[in-house]
Order: sequence, then structure tokens, then C-alpha cells
Amino acid sequence: MAWLLRTSRRRFFDIDGTLTSFVTHVVPQSTIDALHALQDKGVKIFICSGRAPSYMGVVLDTIPVTFDGIVGLNGQYCVDNTGLSYRHPLDQTDVERITMWLDEHTNVIANYAESDHGYFNRVDEAMRQTWRSLGKTAPKVDICDPHTRIADHPTFQISPYVDKTVEAEITGICDNVRGVRWHPDFTDLIPADGGKAKGMQVMLEHYGWNRMNAIAFGDGGNDVDMLKYAGIGVAMGNATEEPKAVADYITDNVDDAGIANALHHFEIL
Repeated sequence: MAWLLRTSRRRFFDIDGTLTSFVTHVVPQSTIDALHALQDKGVKIFICSGRAPSYMGVVLDTIPVTFDGIVGLNGQYCVDNTGLSYRHPLDQTDVERITMWLDEHTNVIANYAESDHGYFNRVDEAMRQTWRSLGKTAPKVDICDPHTRIADHPTFQISPYVDKTVEAEITGICDNVRGVRWHPDFTDLIPADGGKAKGMQVMLEHYGWNRMNAIAFGDGGNDVDMLKYAGIGVAMGNATEEPKAVADYITDNVDDAGIANALHHFEIL
């Protein structure tokens, strides 16, 4: 395994709870130093996040690191600096069905994510409290009527603030939708045939790479597919139980140099 990791040249990193701390809301200096050290060794580094691209800048613009590519929207949006451009939005019929369900459940808050814009159908104090918990990494809140956008703007992800029982109800009325969670308060509804593993596959195949030589770092339920797909899946010490259960290795918390320590553990740095 150590040989596999030392010969790997691809690293995929989740953002929230993996690169950024839920305590300080910044990327620790130990992580920044580790990312620079990887690039000095010729290792390509990629974001693999549930965030929409428009919601990433509030984090990525604050750190002096340029990533080689982005797998965003839980795998439905992939771009890199060589021209790769992959898009896999939700089926329009499913978007309309979910929107109709939300029309009938006026107490449910949901975030709609496009490739370059994100907005809420409505907000309440509970949603604002969740958003505030992200601290400096919380994107700007925009409120919009989905009916004015969904016909002309492909929707890649809808994130309603519901529990798992209601999540199952919503996915049950759709043809090609499943939910993945990185936060207990809401679910990210994405194409059932999508996900972070699919986005990783797109990126790796673009370069002609083997997934067994890829390493992924994550901390939430939406990282499970990614950690299972990568040759080596690393769960942060602050991860929830789902990613820890499938990870090949559990490192320290993000605030305790978890990424750097894992790279040292496998003799990569």
C-alpha cells in the first residue's frame, strides 16, 4: 500500500470539514503547506466537493493554492485547467416534480444549485442558523422563485432541509434522483447515476489515469462513494461514521493536521 501511495499522482479533497475547519472556518496552515509540498513533487490536486462552483470561492479565494481541477456539485460538474468541461444536471422532469412538491410543502426550505448560481426558494431562522454555523465559509444567501429559473437554467442539485424519511418521500416521486448528506439538517438531491465517484471517474479518465492510484480525503456522508472508489480513501478524524466505516485509513481531525499527518503516515511527504 505504501508503494501504491508513493507512486500516486492524484489527490482529491473535499472542502467542508476536510480542507476547512468547522471550528475555525479556515484552512489550517498545515494543510496549505501539505498541498504546496504535493505540488512541488508534481502531484496534481483536485477539489471534490458538494458545493456549487459559485459557493467555492468564499473558501478557495482565501488560500494561496491553485488546484488543478474541480469536481463540484457532488460529481455533476467537472472542470480542469486543460479544457475538461463535464456537466450532468438533474433530469428536468425530476426538477419539476421536486419543485411541485416544495410548492405543496411551504414549510420546507431548499437550495437550488446551477453551474454558476445558487439560490434558496425561501429562508427561515433555522436555515439561517445552519448557514451561520459555516462562519466565514458560508456563501451569500440569494432568494429566488425556482419557477423563474428552472426552465432556462439547468439545475444540478436541490438541497431541501428535510430528514431522511422525507428525503425518501421526495426521491420516491422521481425517476433518477438520490440523496447524499454532508450535514444532518439537509440532503443534496442529485442524479441517481451521479455522485463524487462518477465525477472522479470523469476526471481520471480525462487524464488516462487509474483510480487505484488516486487518493481521496473526506468527512461526510456524501464522501462515501468517493472514498470507496479511490485506490485509497482517507476519512478525517472529525468525519461522521459513514465515511469512517468505508475508509482505508482514518487520520486526525482537520484542526490537528489531519491531511498532513496522513500524507506523512503513507510516506508521501
